[in-house]
Amino acid sequence: MTPSLPTPVDTLLKAANKNESGAFLDSFAADGVVDDWGREFRGRSAIQGWSDKEFIGVRVSLEVTDVTEQGGAWTVTAIVGGDGFNGPSHFTFEVDGSLVKRMTIRE
Repeated sequence: MTPSLPTPVDTLLKAANKNESGAFLDSFAADGVVDDWGREFRGRSAIQGWSDKEFIGVRVSLEVTDVTEQGGAWTVTAIVGGDGFNGPSHFTFEVDGSLVKRMTIRE
């Protein structure tokens, strides 16, 4: 049985698939972090700069194929599409209340 995503992660993924930059950024805590293969982007301004070049800005699409939860971290397996990276990837999310604290991207 696949676990349900916590609301902040579900909101972030929907915003990404709609290419809604503002809603995507609003999904993160003020000190939120995107870790994209070891490159860390902390806070709204840094995440926006990364996203404009490598995520929302390249019209990302995420087709979720699996969800797992372990120790309070949610890992989403997705097929990534758009005008940037294309292929399978894993996104691990840590949530703080109603916001995403960390999104880690790995293959």
